[in-house]
Amino acid sequence: MDLDVFVSAHRAEWDRLDVLLRRRRRLTGGEADELVALYQRTATHLSLIQSSAPDPQLTGRLSQLVARARGAVAGTRRASWRDVTRFLLESFPAAVYRARHWWVPTAIASTVVAALLGWWIAAHPEVQATIAAPDELRRLTRPGGEYETYYSSHPATAFAAQVWTNNAQATAMCLVLGVFLGLPVLWILFENMLNLGVGIGLMSSAGRLDTFLGLVLPHGLLELTAVFVAAGTGLRLGWTLIDPGPRARRTALAEEGRAAVGMAIGLALVLFVSGAIEGFVTPSDLPTWARIGIGVVAEAAFLTYVYALGGRAARAGDTGDLTAAERSADVPTAA
Repeated sequence: MDLDVFVSAHRAEWDRLDVLLRRRRRLTGGEADELVALYQRTATHLSLIQSSAPDPQLTGRLSQLVARARGAVAGTRRASWRDVTRFLLESFPAAVYRARHWWVPTAIASTVVAALLGWWIAAHPEVQATIAAPDELRRLTRPGGEYETYYSSHPATAFAAQVWTNNAQATAMCLVLGVFLGLPVLWILFENMLNLGVGIGLMSSAGRLDTFLGLVLPHGLLELTAVFVAAGTGLRLGWTLIDPGPRARRTALAEEGRAAVGMAIGLALVLFVSGAIEGFVTPSDLPTWARIGIGVVAEAAFLTYVYALGGRAARAGDTGDLTAAERSADVPTAA
């Protein structure tokens, strides 16, 4: 493409579109039709320039022009409670459901890794010695030790807020860093499983694994599920860069990235529930079976929510992405 010739041929159309967008009075019917036609042509011009002869200054000008025109044509749209309801009952569970082929294997593999690490640490005293000195290990694992007092060392409200913030940051990092081919996600996941494995191994070697599981399972089931969902989604986002399928790589990454951002918001809500359980239920005086039962109920409720509501929304075509009206219009690209 000869960019100078192209600009000379279409500059008048862009200038006319700019004039129409700057009009303060209401457009006539003919002017409105002209605005729509110029918007569509300018969007196509922008795509052709981006594909064949990218020029930063011209691309910036046309991008701004197309955005303003789209706002004028489609009108502004304010979020409503209907959008919140749609997100909670359709978009978020659909996105989690669609990613199940990634996060379910991630959950299984991670659990196996944590169990193997726990067994390895419990069966090898020399490995335990590299973790901490014998006196420190006893302080960690004895009745009333640091593993137990950790959950009651701070006021419940402050502790729940701290836990929620830390876990929300971890899941957001898994979702965002997935774009780097998923490698940082694997490291974050391994660190989480290593911490869990160390706790399992040390408490098991002290003959107090049941106590440890009674402290971890009430909140850990839901918390780890959220981490696994985030990690699986991050890995899928990384794989999209390698194999976008029938979609253009940029389009595929944009679609999956928008869905991942929505999942970050939804998982923050899930982790809020998990943090509340960890802050108020885990350190409570309830019997162990009752505390674990609450965790099992919360986990079962989330999985039912994902597979029932999410499965139905996904089969209806919801991908967790923005609706067609909310997304930028697709325009032709040059071959």
